[in-house]
Amino acid sequence: MDSITQVALGASLASAVAGKTLGRSALLIGGMLGTLPDLDVVIDYGSAVANFTQHRGFSHSLFVLAPVAVLLAWLLWRWKPQLDFRRWLLLTGLILLTHPILDAFTTYGTQLFWPFGGPVAINSIFIIDPAYTLPLLASCLWFLMRPPAPRAIAVGLTVSTLYLGWTLAAQQIITQRVTPALAQAGMADARLMVQPMPFTTVLWRATAVNDEQRVEIVTGFLDGDQPLTLETFPRDPQLARAVADFPEVRRLEWFTGGFLDYATDGSRVTATDIRLGLPGAHPFTFVVARANDGHFLPLTSSRLPRPPVNDQAVAQLWARVTGQSHVLCLSTLSTPAPGQGC
Repeated sequence: MDSITQVALGASLASAVAGKTLGRSALLIGGMLGTLPDLDVVIDYGSAVANFTQHRGFSHSLFVLAPVAVLLAWLLWRWKPQLDFRRWLLLTGLILLTHPILDAFTTYGTQLFWPFGGPVAINSIFIIDPAYTLPLLASCLWFLMRPPAPRAIAVGLTVSTLYLGWTLAAQQIITQRVTPALAQAGMADARLMVQPMPFTTVLWRATAVNDEQRVEIVTGFLDGDQPLTLETFPRDPQLARAVADFPEVRRLEWFTGGFLDYATDGSRVTATDIRLGLPGAHPFTFVVARANDGHFLPLTSSRLPRPPVNDQAVAQLWARVTGQSHVLCLSTLSTPAPGQGC
């Protein structure tokens, strides 16, 4: 999740555990601990793909954060002994361990069990979701004005947690809705990812991929009986096979679960993470190889600039979320004319 959300969650948990003893300083301590795992972004691992896939790595591992929580609890206890060690440990443990667990609900991928196993991505909540964050921020503000405000903190944490549970239920409902349409389109055996559209769990995006093509569906809870619109995007399996053995490509395939699109741009071969962003505005595209006389040579990866987003995209997205329009073409981030498809 975004940094503001992690600060709010950390501050809320610290206030719940130690607000009566530490007062307003609990907010500051909790907020700082809540951002600690994300400090790995300052590390340069040597290439764009390495930086992309190592983020949320060791610093988000439960095996690393558990002993760090013990160490920090001891240090904080020595600093402020009015809170006993067990409560300091409860505070640091809750904050440090809930940070990566919350991140795992997003699409990016969180290596909860580093160095064992792959990244975990549940895909049920967008990286920024006001419906999750605002109850936490409101409870922290109430605590700031009238500490220790245990009831307000409890309400904020409860509402946010229930909302997180709702995202899982909503994801399953949408999955059941799109599965028959994908089967009818010949994509029954395709890899499927269902995730919310930006900033909401009312509207969802389903992405199904096989070697030859990718099918995208946008559907939501305000669509009623509106038939699903399927958008098809071709894939290049020959190009994918040509670069499949390159180390950084293997790393990307592992990290994204194979949700990649390969393309050529002049002599450059690019790999795009199609999980994040939207078609035409995917933020993570990497140059991974160079074409030379029909052969492909691996490169130290670099990342291409984030593509510009259609100026009307936010308005189009809002119209689709609220049910004012029933079709949103992902390829153009636009609404088609009446009677036309994508």
